[in-house]
Amino acid sequence: MRRFALTNLRDFGMGKKGSEEKILEVLEKHEGKAFDTAQPVLYAVSNIISAIVYGSRFEYTDPLFTGMVDRVNESVHLTGSASIQVYNMFPWLGPWINDLTRLKKNIADMKMKVTELVRGLKETLNPHMCRGFVDSFLVPKQTLEVQEEISRVIGSRQTLVEDRKNLPYTDAVIHETQRLANIAPMSIPHTTSRDVTFQGYFIKKGSHTSPLLQGTSVIPLLTSVLQDDSEWESPHTLTPSHFLDEQGRFVKRDAFMAFSAGRRVCLGEGLARMELFLFFTSLLQHFRFSPPPGVTEDDLDLTPSVEFTHNPSPHQLCAVSRV
Repeated sequence: MRRFALTNLRDFGMGKKGSEEKILEVLEKHEGKAFDTAQPVLYAVSNIISAIVYGSRFEYTDPLFTGMVDRVNESVHLTGSASIQVYNMFPWLGPWINDLTRLKKNIADMKMKVTELVRGLKETLNPHMCRGFVDSFLVPKQTLEVQEEISRVIGSRQTLVEDRKNLPYTDAVIHETQRLANIAPMSIPHTTSRDVTFQGYFIKKGSHTSPLLQGTSVIPLLTSVLQDDSEWESPHTLTPSHFLDEQGRFVKRDAFMAFSAGRRVCLGEGLARMELFLFFTSLLQHFRFSPPPGVTEDDLDLTPSVEFTHNPSPHQLCAVSRV
């Protein structure tokens, strides 16, 4: 299943051109005036995922789309709330925690909406043309000629990977931003597939159907690696040279684990790397970003909000066209 997922993510998403054009349009309509960047970026990225998964994009005014994105965003905030953290320690308090009720409702609503979308894809399924990731599950791929087609499509996209190699400094800035931003400091909770004893601690295996409801949750702390004084020359400052050699060529670092590591490394790592590259380079090619009038760069608060993920504090920027 993992190999299948990786193959199809590459097939339907990685390196696909045009994904960045929508967010450019969103930024241009503000004509250089200050605006909250969070929502348009969130909607643009979510629409890319929708196109990959369902085979089509949503209109940004579609209430189905905005509702789904808003529910996911709210759920991320709720997951990192203090009340949910208390629930994790004292589950018996669940009936009295409003955030838990809201979180469960969001999850139920999302399942219902996704089920409706998948049902529609089933009704219009063409076995000879996969529109997106869901279609790949619905259509059995049994012949070698399907495998040849996938290999051919993936092979044609290697030029985009080469483009990234031709911009080592840009690649280094992206990696260093990910390292310092550390947006998922605790990664994702995991459970073991069997009972194990590690460094004197007994870890009970998780349930196959509900791994986080039974067993022992293991939460890797990625911050301990991404900001390790013994691994990085300047662990607490943005230093692109962390990923450059003396000749200015991009170099990989074993301590760069923004997507976790091992057999359960983030499934969408390759897709995320490509989207980061496309968005970052396209935005800098078309716009010059600056704080609103009367605000200096030093005035911007870069302290992340404390949630399950590290999100930027509310702020405004001006996107001034370079054309």
